[in-house]
Amino acid sequence: MRRIGELPFVVAVRDALPWSFIGLATAFAVILVVQLRSGSGRNLPLGLRVASALLPAFGVMAAALVVLLPIRLARAAAYGVAPLLLGSIVSFGLALPRPLGPDLITYLRTLGASGLFIAILTCGVTAGAIAGARRAGLPAAQYAGAIAAIGLFAALAALHVSLAGVIATAMHPIARLGDTYLALVAIVAIETILWTAGVHGPAMLAAIVTPVYLTMQMQNTHAFTVHAPLPYVVVVSLFLFVFPGGAGATLPLAGLLAISKVPRLRRIGRATLIPALFNLNEPLLFAAPVVFNPHLVLPFVAAPLVLATITYAAVATGIVARAAFYVPSSVPTFVSTYLATQDLRAIALAAINIAVATVIWYPFVRAYERHVSASFDSARSARSAQDDTVE
Repeated sequence: MRRIGELPFVVAVRDALPWSFIGLATAFAVILVVQLRSGSGRNLPLGLRVASALLPAFGVMAAALVVLLPIRLARAAAYGVAPLLLGSIVSFGLALPRPLGPDLITYLRTLGASGLFIAILTCGVTAGAIAGARRAGLPAAQYAGAIAAIGLFAALAALHVSLAGVIATAMHPIARLGDTYLALVAIVAIETILWTAGVHGPAMLAAIVTPVYLTMQMQNTHAFTVHAPLPYVVVVSLFLFVFPGGAGATLPLAGLLAISKVPRLRRIGRATLIPALFNLNEPLLFAAPVVFNPHLVLPFVAAPLVLATITYAAVATGIVARAAFYVPSSVPTFVSTYLATQDLRAIALAAINIAVATVIWYPFVRAYERHVSASFDSARSARSAQDDTVE
């Protein structure tokens, strides 16, 4: 997993995705304001207003990614920025879904369904062509590779091969495999186990997992806009229920440490509690520490697995609505889960999950407190004995 995570292309996708989310957020805000001012969205319910702005915003995110990804990849793999960027953008333009009309917002909504994969694919093919041209020793190899990639996508466009259609067809079996309890549990287990070894699990899997589950999330959003049943249970926003406080479901850990009888642990808990409310737990993972800590490994892995099971059961059976909207993980759990589902029962499910996670974390935190106290007493006794010897 570490080798895969260190591949230049995977690193570039992982680094570029968070920045492309800025394009998503900006476009969403602008489109929503424009629609409200024009009056086109004033008579719609809040959920439909959000959906009508969110879907085209995903298209803008894809356009941002096709610029950011080549720049990141050029830095990671020592390619020239100009040829890789030029080849990726032109190839992306040639691979766009046809026809290009009737208006920008409608087209961006169409692009959103496959845009992320098109951006990643065109950049990857361009990078591969450049690498091949360099190995072949061609003159001006980087530009030759970029031109070769452009030629490939131009030929596909001339043959009326729809890359978006190919991606949509390929997504069906991937989505069926990904929209299962086993897939959810596997992702949660891999992310948390990697974190216990000091490897950023979510970041490691982001290049593989995020485009798939974000595309499934967009399809849920589209279904919501046309009043159709939401097709998928396991989407990006489902993980909001699984990881309250961040990876490992560490919001209860921060709360328990904040009231700890051990002064050092209490200081750590109080310093990391506010970030944990916004699902930012890297300070806690390295300060407690959770990473490489045998006392806290089991609840760090077990709590999210239990929450994933509870959440999947509740959503798959219809007790809680499926997540229709993408909501950033930095939004506090109770707010984000409601916004994602538009269902008040989601707040109750989030509360149950946090309570269950607290029960799982509690005995391990108390055991860790005893270990820290014993270590402190032992160190203090050793210092006292050393002082007596000196005297």
